[in-house]
Amino acid sequence: MKRETVVNAARTWIATPYRHQASCLGAGADCLGLVRGVWRSVIGPEPETLPAYTPDWGDLNGHEILFTAMRRHFIETPVSHARAGDVLLFRMALDAPAKHCAILTAPDRIIHAYWGRSVAETRLGPWWQRRIIAAFQFPNVED
Repeated sequence: MKRETVVNAARTWIATPYRHQASCLGAGADCLGLVRGVWRSVIGPEPETLPAYTPDWGDLNGHEILFTAMRRHFIETPVSHARAGDVLLFRMALDAPAKHCAILTAPDRIIHAYWGRSVAETRLGPWWQRRIIAAFQFPNVED
């Protein structure tokens, strides 16, 4: 599969309303729901059932549930080598677990969903760049 396939699949989600824990194209998705939906489109069925999770970026329980799950199903790559079609993982506060993800579409663009917004392609500006902690490639992506 080509990286362009991942990016194109992600772009079909643009304007899907934000809905916590949802992953339904056009009806609702959160950031993880977007990635899950793209996975279903380009890979197939999701590899595991998700536990309930909180939308609170300030959750300080220390458990890296999202980071650990990404490592189980995606191919981790250095952030400096992230390319279009890769998933970026963000830590919203230095002492908090990673709780946000987005799909890179260009060196300075991401597609993501966050509270109060629909799925959108936005600039990967300095505020977001400072919060990136990891990058992951979908399985079977051709470089």
